[in-house]
Amino acid sequence: MLNFLSEATSAVESAVESAAQTQQNLQLVSIDPGTIVFTLINTLIIFLIFKIFLFKPVGKILDKRKEMAASAIKDAEAAKAAAEAAEKEYNESLANAKAEAAEIVKQATIRAQKREEEIVNEANQKAAELRMKAEENIERDKQRALNEVKDQISELVVMAAGKVVEKEISASDNEEIISKFLNEVGAVE
Repeated sequence: MLNFLSEATSAVESAVESAAQTQQNLQLVSIDPGTIVFTLINTLIIFLIFKIFLFKPVGKILDKRKEMAASAIKDAEAAKAAAEAAEKEYNESLANAKAEAAEIVKQATIRAQKREEEIVNEANQKAAELRMKAEENIERDKQRALNEVKDQISELVVMAAGKVVEKEISASDNEEIISKFLNEVGAVE
């Protein structure tokens, strides 16, 4: 029984200690208005410190980044517009250059055709001149040959007449006979 009492005593002491512990724990968990106010003031102070030293600088950095991004976007749009304008100008220049090249080719073709016509006309004129000179030379050679034939015939006539008559013909008789003969020969042609 002693045992039982000692066990009961020790159980009561444990229960008392446990109750004291529970009471202390209850005080830790209990709502204390002073602690709440102190916690709120601490939280407010920490919030103000964060706002002053963290949120404002970070906000400024974010604003600067936002401005830089907007500036970069604006610059990119300006560069894009400039590139589009340059491309449009390049395309217009290219079209103008093609048109000029086509006009130059057209003018060169026209000049070549005119030059071709000039060369053909010059060649035709030279051929006509050469033909005329050749015809003149032929006519001249023909007249020369005719005159030589007439001279030879005259000599032959004179010789034949001299033999027939066997007398000497005077120069005036000779000229008269030659002229008469030439007129007859000229009529035969």
